[in-house]
Amino acid sequence: MMDAGRHPRIELLVNSEVEDITGFVGNYRARIRRRAQHVDPVECTACGDCVDVCPVALPDEYQEGLATRKAIYMPFPQAVPATYTLDSDNCLGFNPIACGKCREVCDKKCIDYDACDEVRDLEIGSVVVATGMDVYDPRATDEYGYCRFPDVITSMEFERLINAGGPTEGELVRPSDREVPKRIGFIQCVGSRSPNRGVPYCSNFCCMNTIKETLLLAEHYPDSRSTVFHQDIRAFGKGFEDLYSRSREEGVRFVRGLPGAVEQDAETGELVVRVEDTLRGEIAEHRLDMVVLAVGLVPRNSNGNGRPGQRSIDEILSLSHTSDGFVMEAHPKLKPVDAPTRGVYFAGCVEAPKDVKDSVTQAGAAASRAGNLLGAGEVKIEAITAVLNPELCAQCKICAQVCPFNAIEEANKKLKQDPFFIEAACAGCGTCAAECPFDAITMRHFEDQQVVSQIDAILADKPMEKVVAFACNWCSYAGGDTAGTSRLQYPPTVRLIRTMCSGRVDQRFIWRAFRQGAPLVLVSGCHFSDCHYIDAVTWTQRRVEKVWSQMEKLGIRPERLQLEWISAAEGQKFARVMREVDKLLREVTPQEVAKTMKILEEKELGAAPVLAPTMAAAEPVLPVVTH
Repeated sequence: MMDAGRHPRIELLVNSEVEDITGFVGNYRARIRRRAQHVDPVECTACGDCVDVCPVALPDEYQEGLATRKAIYMPFPQAVPATYTLDSDNCLGFNPIACGKCREVCDKKCIDYDACDEVRDLEIGSVVVATGMDVYDPRATDEYGYCRFPDVITSMEFERLINAGGPTEGELVRPSDREVPKRIGFIQCVGSRSPNRGVPYCSNFCCMNTIKETLLLAEHYPDSRSTVFHQDIRAFGKGFEDLYSRSREEGVRFVRGLPGAVEQDAETGELVVRVEDTLRGEIAEHRLDMVVLAVGLVPRNSNGNGRPGQRSIDEILSLSHTSDGFVMEAHPKLKPVDAPTRGVYFAGCVEAPKDVKDSVTQAGAAASRAGNLLGAGEVKIEAITAVLNPELCAQCKICAQVCPFNAIEEANKKLKQDPFFIEAACAGCGTCAAECPFDAITMRHFEDQQVVSQIDAILADKPMEKVVAFACNWCSYAGGDTAGTSRLQYPPTVRLIRTMCSGRVDQRFIWRAFRQGAPLVLVSGCHFSDCHYIDAVTWTQRRVEKVWSQMEKLGIRPERLQLEWISAAEGQKFARVMREVDKLLREVTPQEVAKTMKILEEKELGAAPVLAPTMAAAEPVLPVVTH
């Protein structure tokens, strides 16, 4: 942090929050609100006279509440800048003024109660999101007595107790009586790998953090005895297995089993832990002086301090999430630090739980990706973007409303201005083209005529033996690849039509398939939590639900249109869905198909699209994005 503060090309905006980011890759504009510190960082010499006279005492967040701080304080040692800040929510010097002692004692006169927030607009080329994570709060389920027994602490609180800069200057003591504990128990996976009372995933670092703490205890307190209660020790990483072996050699006892509860002996004050040792096949009782809960990681509340009306970073940058709540990268292998939004990158635990080494590695990768982008001077994009035909546009603004990347600026009917497509921000999902009621939007390489031609070709011969399936490029289509490479067997009746996103599947494509004699139509895409185009999949579901409703009104069985969410890793589910769809195919009769074709022909649903002026006529200019 100090090196970053000294760097001539790095500007640190402390006590600040991002209110908005607009624009597109290479041309972002950020509005940042810098909260008033009420202490001039240039004039303040950090003498500490103001702290000595402050009458307010508050729990110190940096010390995990194990110590107190004043209303004017330094957030943590070696903070940058190394000046004090004023807690305006708890200081008595604000309206109504009841104190003012800190300003009176300050020789430099650098305390200003009337200081206001500063709002800055910055032009930036790329964004790196490194908002970190939070730790699981064990108060949610008090089975281990965290709220009842003072000697039950979290691993974060334990870290502060044994740290030389902690509230006890590195001396490990029990909070209840300030005595040095001799028997310390560590309970693993508190909040992790626990779907019923926490999160289902492994938090990555907890096992090795506990092993590190047991080694510190063995080194500084040779008379102490540590016991680790665990499901299994996950010591993956360079040198981690050696640390695990070294901990066992130091006499640390590892018990395979998690306690059901922690109780306290009323006479001796000892903490009593009963656990089933699954290796020995017995229930054992352990009496301990202190219990440390190895709490896991949870996604950070991106609203930060939770100020009313403050937008989250996720909302500002249109970030999507995986099922565990962490942000989702563009591709887990090819683009592990890229967000689906171009020019946005991830670093640290905002993307997934990881230790310091992995966080540093990802931060270097994110910095390299951002540097490559800024050094290029212009951005190359895939030719799958949307193109507007202004002759057909009615300026209804629907396209701008459904675009998950905010790549379309709304039309202005008063000024007769058509919507403006920012091609550098367009990811080619096709949701706008599918929702446009006037066919004014064309997708390069995924035009309506191309998709309809594929439908007609599939159903040109023996349509009763085929299922027309629209598959999302990133998930369900890739799920078919996974099924194939895994040699999973499924019927060959399903014929896939690849689209970049299930949001590209227009209602007219579905009606066209039924009109051409398709007995069954399948629409498949990403899970809601895995959508590579943020929330485009929600428009897919709304569109399919509208078709289902229309099918009921027309007397067509809605079961003939199936909607499934399949991820790239779900090869088995892909094969199972194909088998289920094939079974449904056998239940559709030729008479039912013929009746459907007649109804749709009378209603003029599913007619071939009229060739309209598209890319050849519009000649869109590809933007050169500079910074």
